Amino acid sequence: MCYARLVKLSAWLVAFALLGAACSPSTLVQQGPSDTLRAYARALEEGRVDDAYRLLSDDAKRSMSLEAFRRAVKESPDEVIEIARAVSRPASDPLVTATVSLPNGDELLLVYEDGKWRIDAAAIDLYSQATPRQALAGFLRAFERKRYDVILRYVPDAEKEGITLGEEPAPAAPAENAPAGKPDAAAAKTTGTELTAEKLRAAWEGPQKDQINRIVQAIRTALPTAVIEETGDSASMSYGAGGTVALIREHGLWKIRDF
Repeated sequence: MCYARLVKLSAWLVAFALLGAACSPSTLVQQGPSDTLRAYARALEEGRVDDAYRLLSDDAKRSMSLEAFRRAVKESPDEVIEIARAVSRPASDPLVTATVSLPNGDELLLVYEDGKWRIDAAAIDLYSQATPRQALAGFLRAFERKRYDVILRYVPDAEKEGITLGEEPAPAAPAENAPAGKPDAAAAKTTGTELTAEKLRAAWEGPQKDQINRIVQAIRTALPTAVIEETGDSASMSYGAGGTVALIREHGLWKIRDF
């Protein structure tokens, strides 16, 4: 059996049950994700391939026919048994979630708990910084509502103390190799003044308005499908034509270091 097919089969073995499935009423009765995983593993271990296939989600069945599934199991019996035994003993209780897209483009997460669907905390924490993606979504929401007091939450402490926006900034040349169209904080520096919501508003609704609007729009367009690379307390996301958002985790909260 080729490696690619084995990897694909392994992924189904682990993930399909959380998507929902039809089952055999006589032999496969499930109460929840853990029961489904155990029933699926038991069917494979006992050679009841058709019963196992009935537990696949509709999407999985469209990707692999019953005949192809039978053939894959037959060609790699040892690997199938090994994977079946692994999925029958999950390291943690499965977490079932659903994502609902709202008319304004936001996404709402629901969690299945104790037999009922419940709304995730993100529904009340509109400016969450728990993950890089939530931090970016919260930043975009704050920018759209001109909540500069909230935007300050997404500024790292060092940047907040070092970037100070004067009332009448003198023109300054962009830093060497700075990306075209990027707001130039150096042009708004003065001494002895911390960044405040009002000074941020003055810069972003004044000389930097067009630049920041272009960047925010590009980030908003990219965010729904973008891959966010996360390494330790750092994360990054590409957007537009060569732009990159850099984030850091500070005091357990994700903040935007640069864009």
